[in-house]
Amino acid sequence: MTDTVIEKPTASAAGAGMQQQPAQSAAAPKRANSSSQDASQMQVKSSAQMGDPLALLTRLIQYAVAENASDIHIRVKNHPVVRIDGTLQAAEKFPVMSVSDLEALAQKIMSPRQWDIFQNKYQVDLSVGIKGIGRVRTNCYYQRGTIAMAFRVIRTDIPGIEELGLPESVLDYANYERGLILLTGATGSGKSSTIASLIDQINHKHARHVITIEDPIEFLFKEDRSIISQRELGMDAVSFLDAMTAALREDPDVILLGEMRDPDTIQTALTAAETGHLVFSTVHSPAAAETITRIVATFSPEAQPTIRAKLSQNLRAVVSQRLLPTASGKGRALACEIMNVSSRVRELILDPLKVEELADLVKKGEVVEGMLSFDQHLFQLCKQGIISEEVALQHASSTTDLKLKLEGFV
Repeated sequence: MTDTVIEKPTASAAGAGMQQQPAQSAAAPKRANSSSQDASQMQVKSSAQMGDPLALLTRLIQYAVAENASDIHIRVKNHPVVRIDGTLQAAEKFPVMSVSDLEALAQKIMSPRQWDIFQNKYQVDLSVGIKGIGRVRTNCYYQRGTIAMAFRVIRTDIPGIEELGLPESVLDYANYERGLILLTGATGSGKSSTIASLIDQINHKHARHVITIEDPIEFLFKEDRSIISQRELGMDAVSFLDAMTAALREDPDVILLGEMRDPDTIQTALTAAETGHLVFSTVHSPAAAETITRIVATFSPEAQPTIRAKLSQNLRAVVSQRLLPTASGKGRALACEIMNVSSRVRELILDPLKVEELADLVKKGEVVEGMLSFDQHLFQLCKQGIISEEVALQHASSTTDLKLKLEGFV
C-alpha cells in the first residue's frame, strides 16, 4: 500500500479546523494542555473554513511529534487523544470530531482500493506521510457504528542502539552472517526500532542485499553500503508467506520479516536461516524463554520435534523488550532480556521436558555468553537512577529477589 503523502500546510491552512460537536460525558483522559484558556484560544473553528481535512491531521501530527507522543487516537464526539510517555492525554486544543469529519478524513487518506477494503472488512491498515515531518502507521476501524482512527508516530531518523538503551552486545547481531534473531514484547515496546537500528548498522558496515517484508513499512532506509528492498503487504506483496517464499529467490543476504504470524511463515523463516541467510523477525511473547514455547505450540504435536530441531540449529538470539516510566517522569526507559543461544540453550530447546529451564539459564547466565535477565537489567537501570525502585519492583520477575539485591543482601 502506498503512503498517502500530505504536503505541509501553510500557516493559514494549519490553523483551520473541523466543526466542533458536544463532547461525550464519559470520563476523559488526562488533559494534555496545562491551561484550558490556552486550549480555547487555539481551538479550531469550523469545517467550512477548514476546507481540506488533511490540514487538521497535519497540525495534529505536528503537535504529536513536538510533544514526543507515540500514538494518536481520533474518535467521533471526542477531542483527539495522544499517548505521551505511555499515558493517554486529551489534546483539547483540537476540536471534537463529528461523523462527517471522520468520513471526510478517511476518504482523503485512503486510496480507492483501501476504501473498498475498509467498507467490506470495517478496518484497514495504511501509512500516511507528512512532507517535512515524517510518517504515521494508521489503522482505521469502526466502533459503535462510526469511524475511528489510531495513528502510530514513526520517527524519521533511525535511532542507534545506545540511544535506545540496549546493551552494546546487541550490536554484534549486525555482524552475523546467518541465523534467526527474534525481537519479542508487547505492541509498542520498541521492537521495530531495535530491528531498524540493526538493519541500519548492516547498511553502513556491510555490502549486503537486505529485503524487508512489513505491514506496513515503518522506517525508510537511505542506502549506504547495502541495497535495501522494502516490500509492503497490500502494495508489494499479498502475504508474509508469499513475500517470504519469493525472497529466497531474490538473492538476499538479510531478511526482515515483520512478524512470524503462523506455522507456514515460521517454517519459511527457519528455512531461510537454515540456507545461510540472516533473518530478523518479531514475536508477541513476554520473555525470551517463553518465546520458544510459543513458537513450538503453534505447530501440531507431530510437527513439534522438527521445529524444535530447526530452532536449536538456527536460532541465534532472542531479545525481549519492555518500556517503563523513567524516574524523571520524562520519556520511557527500555528494559530487556537477552538470551543468546549457547550449546546448553540448544539442548534445552530440543527437550520438551526441559524447555522450562531456559528461564533459569537466562537468569544465571554468564556475562561472557551475553545473557541478561529482565531483573538484572532492572537492577542496573535502578542503580543508574534511570527508573525508580518502585517501578523496578513492579515489573520484576521475582520481586523478593530483586528487593533483596537492591538492599544489598544478594
